[in-house]
Amino acid sequence: MSDVRATGARKWLGYLGVVVVFAVVCGFLAHWQWSRHEEKMVVVHQLLEQRYDAAPVPLDEAVPALDSYDPALEWQPVSMTGTYAADETLLVRNRPLNGQPGFEVLVPFRVTGGDVFVVDRGWVPTGNDQDAPDEVPAPPEGEVTVTARLKPGEPALGSRTGVPGTNQIATVQLSEVQARVSGTIYSASYGLLQSETPAPAEAPVKASAPEIDTGLNLSYFVQWIMFAVGAFAFLFYVFRQERRNRALDEEGADGDEARVREAERARRRAARPLADNDAEDELLDAAGH
Repeated sequence: MSDVRATGARKWLGYLGVVVVFAVVCGFLAHWQWSRHEEKMVVVHQLLEQRYDAAPVPLDEAVPALDSYDPALEWQPVSMTGTYAADETLLVRNRPLNGQPGFEVLVPFRVTGGDVFVVDRGWVPTGNDQDAPDEVPAPPEGEVTVTARLKPGEPALGSRTGVPGTNQIATVQLSEVQARVSGTIYSASYGLLQSETPAPAEAPVKASAPEIDTGLNLSYFVQWIMFAVGAFAFLFYVFRQERRNRALDEEGADGDEARVREAERARRRAARPLADNDAEDELLDAAGH
């Protein structure tokens, strides 16, 4: 029995060793994912501090050519002076805000002495008919000084397109915007409105600060921790199941042994010679008395 127990103990110690090694590996991978997450957080915060809240620079300084765009300048505020082409306003469909459906309002801005820069003036909710806003606040008339944050143009969304015969488009795909407005536009970037002077009495809801997205590193970190904990939980479950099955086997063996002992006692009683009174009782039972 002691040899069996020793063998079982060695087996479970081996299993425990494998689980510990697996958990250590998971710990290293979780630490690596967390380090990557923190590195990206630092980069994103630096980007927002250096760009989002930076002082505005002239548009032609940040974007020297119509088709140029530097990804490092995303969110950089740029300033320009010119006039809005309000009659060429476009609405970008399916842009929810706080769970409410709505549209982004794009207005071409004719830069003084230059070309057209597309300005996203903000968000408006859907109207009563759900297909268009009830009202789109008009931009200021005449010469306006605009400050907007740079964003790259958006790609096409599969087969989604705008609504024919309307001023609605599916995404800020600048090639489609170019086909709908007059003049040559900046084809690689557009701007999210920060401010405009003079300021109108009413305006769309301005875009909020960007959400920090560091990718999947944080979720991978959680997954590796769960794998490590799950390995110990699985080992404990298997250990309990084996003990339970062994207890049931031992209980069944004890029952079989008891039945064997009882059968042996009955056999011995049957083989033992009967006393006179026992024989007499059997004869009376057989006669029905």
